[in-house]
Amino acid sequence: MSIEVKVPVLPESVSDATIATWHKKAGEAVKRDENLVDLETDKVVLEVPAPVDGVLKEIKFQPGDTVTSQQVIAVIEEGAVAAAPAPAAAAPAAPAAAKAGTADLSPAGLRVATEQNIDASKVAGTGRDGRVTKEDLVNYGKGGAPAAAAPAAAPTPGARPEERVPMTRMRARIAERLMQSKNSIAMLTSFNEVNLAEVVKMRKSLGESFEKANGVKLGFMSFFVKAAAEALKRYPIVNASVDGSDIIYHGYQDISIAVSTDKGLVTPVLRDVQDMGFADVEKGILNYAKKARDGKLGLDDLQGGTFTITNGGTFGSLLSTPIVNPPQSAILGMHTIKERPIVENGQVIAAPMMYLALSYDHRIIDGKDAVLFLVDIKNQLENPQRMLLGI
Repeated sequence: MSIEVKVPVLPESVSDATIATWHKKAGEAVKRDENLVDLETDKVVLEVPAPVDGVLKEIKFQPGDTVTSQQVIAVIEEGAVAAAPAPAAAAPAAPAAAKAGTADLSPAGLRVATEQNIDASKVAGTGRDGRVTKEDLVNYGKGGAPAAAAPAAAPTPGARPEERVPMTRMRARIAERLMQSKNSIAMLTSFNEVNLAEVVKMRKSLGESFEKANGVKLGFMSFFVKAAAEALKRYPIVNASVDGSDIIYHGYQDISIAVSTDKGLVTPVLRDVQDMGFADVEKGILNYAKKARDGKLGLDDLQGGTFTITNGGTFGSLLSTPIVNPPQSAILGMHTIKERPIVENGQVIAAPMMYLALSYDHRIIDGKDAVLFLVDIKNQLENPQRMLLGI
């Protein structure tokens, strides 16, 4: 019995997808729930599993083709058994360096490996499950030493290498969103700094007990998420969004957490943070980080969000101006923690300081509200017991 394999139902915000990689070839046996193909959307990479056991009878679209929701992309013959391969006839030998380690390469990657005479088994893969991607091969070709490479031709005087690579769908979508934010929002950024000595002290004194009780470490991010949720309650305009000539006030705090992946920045959403404890926040962030790393984020994980927190400090950023993610109206930027001299009770001491940045839509958020919102977060972080008491 022939079973059709279809593109999953895509949400309204995603119009189509691109065939990224087939993990099976026509004629090969497949097992139920085994990943057949990766589909790349402008937000995430989706896996399409086999619905039944059988043989992949037909592949209707190739890598790079665009497909839409519920479109048939393959056919499986249920219950069939793959035929044993016929004895291979002698074939012209491919260049040893090009054929080595190419079993899991995409067609585009195989072409790069062949053209540049690269031994793919010597290339460190950054794709899912350590697979070698086209980008890995291109980068290796630039700085690595391909095995058995032919003698290089003498460089043309004055010639400088260039390469043109098309954007991935996700990168193109990120670029589109950034331009939308720049062109549609009257964006302004306010800054402040926070002394994290009390947070550091609390993590040091209670971190071990917290981990034993909850099975997750007590990080800095949960303090910022909870402080933001409390401040959003007191300054609801920062949690609002613009819809035409209307302002929509959200009676809940769904906070997007910026997560960096190999393909670009994504912002999965912690929902109803106002009802979450510190452990719930830490577990939610840990779960999203793992899913992002493994390429398992779903479209539902990225939908919605009323406010965003991004942490450039993990990469060493001292100060930046984050860009608002429409239709949200504000984003909080965290930065690296640096010990700096401050004056406390008339004495100069060293303290773990962080610069905070709040970018916001000045069409609906006045400077006063933005500054007071930042001060609220600062006060909570410098006195962590305040957020526990909701003051």
